[in-house]
Amino acid sequence: MDKQIAKRAALIVFTVAAACFFIILLKAGNPGKALFLGGRKEAPEYVLSYADNQPEDYPTVQGARKFAELVQEKTSGRIKINVFAGGEMGSENEVVEQLQYGGIDFARVSVMILAEIKPKFNVLQLPYLYRDEKHMWKVLDGEIGEEFKEDLKESDLVALSWYDAGARHFYNSSRPIKCIEDMKKMRIRVANSDMMSAMVEALGARAVPMAYSEVYAALETSTIDGAENNWPSYETMGHYEVAKYITLDAHTRIPEMQVASQATWEKLSDADRKIITACAEESARYERRLWEIREENVRKRLIKAGCIVTELSSSEQVRFRAAVMTVYQMYCSEYIDVVNRIAQIR
Repeated sequence: MDKQIAKRAALIVFTVAAACFFIILLKAGNPGKALFLGGRKEAPEYVLSYADNQPEDYPTVQGARKFAELVQEKTSGRIKINVFAGGEMGSENEVVEQLQYGGIDFARVSVMILAEIKPKFNVLQLPYLYRDEKHMWKVLDGEIGEEFKEDLKESDLVALSWYDAGARHFYNSSRPIKCIEDMKKMRIRVANSDMMSAMVEALGARAVPMAYSEVYAALETSTIDGAENNWPSYETMGHYEVAKYITLDAHTRIPEMQVASQATWEKLSDADRKIITACAEESARYERRLWEIREENVRKRLIKAGCIVTELSSSEQVRFRAAVMTVYQMYCSEYIDVVNRIAQIR
């Protein structure tokens, strides 16, 4: 009998203690709830996708992952963004199409691609438009950059922040390019862009549109003499192995942009939109730092590997820029006022 009473008393004490513990957990909110349920967390309210066509170690992909991390942190896990790199979700053109109808939620896209759906963006990739990197960021981070972001709304896309993609330079397997005459008749690979072809032709070379993946073999077999791109791409694709002469003319600085699908954007609350925009801007600052470090490290490595670097004299820079003025009229005659505003920024 005494044993039964003792058992009942112990059960009562345990029940009261458990009830008290449960009340404490409820007052503690979600963390207590997660603890009471054995550490299980609630599922995110949104699971969204992000596309990038570059490899995992590329600055833009690292920036994208930083963006996803920040959004998850700032929304306490309510919004999770899965980043798909290496072109897993298609080419940039395909990604933009999917963004426009809501098949993909976020992406990092080159201005070169955006210009195909919004011709005004051609202005931002005009040859020799910017005096240097600082000039470009003053333009993009200022009033003009905001105007371009607003213009994108007409295309079912929401502009979030600007990413760096460096300056593009000419490299070839034949000789150093020290003056504009050295460009004459040289076969230069370009992306499938009419403007890029026009620029190369204006400099006296022959433009050869070609898929990025085919460039190495074409250089190796002398199907082309050279190509143009930024330092990291020059290294990543191994082009420096078959085209050791690189001229730092910085003919174009083609920025990139983090964008969201308008369809996705409309599902989110104003508070979440503000959080995502702030995270995108923070990730952009992070990506730009990564780009600067990557570019400098690549340059050092490739010079050590035997690449021959040529820098144009100031007089040759003037000649190169003068030669491409026809491109300005051909592609941006409607936006010369914007070009002039960019030139005036100091």
